[in-house]
Amino acid sequence: MKSRLVGRAALLWIAQVASIVFAVLVIAVRPAPGHSPLPRPEHVVIVIEENHSYRQIIGSAAAPYLNALARAGANFTNAHGITHPSGPNYFALFAGRRVSSGDDCPERGIAPTESNLGTELLAAHLGYIAYSESLPRPGFRGCAAGLYARKHAPWVHFTNLPSESHQPLDSLKAYDTLPTVTFIVPNVDHDMHDGTVRAGDDWFETEIGPLARWARTHGTLLVVLWDEGFDPQNTIPTIFFGPMVKPGSYAEPINAYVILRTIEDMYGLARLGHAADVKAIDDVWVGP
Repeated sequence: MKSRLVGRAALLWIAQVASIVFAVLVIAVRPAPGHSPLPRPEHVVIVIEENHSYRQIIGSAAAPYLNALARAGANFTNAHGITHPSGPNYFALFAGRRVSSGDDCPERGIAPTESNLGTELLAAHLGYIAYSESLPRPGFRGCAAGLYARKHAPWVHFTNLPSESHQPLDSLKAYDTLPTVTFIVPNVDHDMHDGTVRAGDDWFETEIGPLARWARTHGTLLVVLWDEGFDPQNTIPTIFFGPMVKPGSYAEPINAYVILRTIEDMYGLARLGHAADVKAIDDVWVGP
């Protein structure tokens, strides 16, 4: 009888310890207050604008649509470009590294066979495509053509991507055909590089506004960012919009590497270049 009592006591003690350990583990893996696990959107659409600092867009009467989008989504108040000029910022977002050639064409400093977001998505059997406004034809590899500029299309540098993954924007006919990740780059007038903020905002409302409305009901994350700013801190407007996003202003410092890391973590991809040195954005998501 005594041995039975000792055995029961030992089992009770083990059960109590197990319950404590379980509680500790639950607390350890529970997201911190204000943080949610990253979503896995049906689609991510990234639109890249040009050459404006945060205060030149956010709060500007010349950009009413983009400001309405920022209020309806996550408005990052402490986002920064990586460097100057434009080209290295695009490569930072697409490959986690900067080219050494600035805006020169062809680019230098990254081998054309190196891994990039497009190759990682395709290797994971996920879709990828890039659309450039004013691109003269699919797969065009020239440095410039009219209002199209290759320095705003880093995917052209990589020979390990299929040529048909770079398309003119006017070939996008139906949002239901979008792959997992899509890049959209306006031409140099509509991305505000050469054109005005108001003209860029009007273009965005006309061309991207319908996609933003579609995104609300189709599990799609819309990411809007500028490549570089021109204030001393190189601030840039950055907006996340979609049904998985908690509207509000967010003050954590972010840049192209952080955005790349966030997309990689959403889909379980390898972390490219300096994306491995930063943390994903985890405080703007609607909880499960």
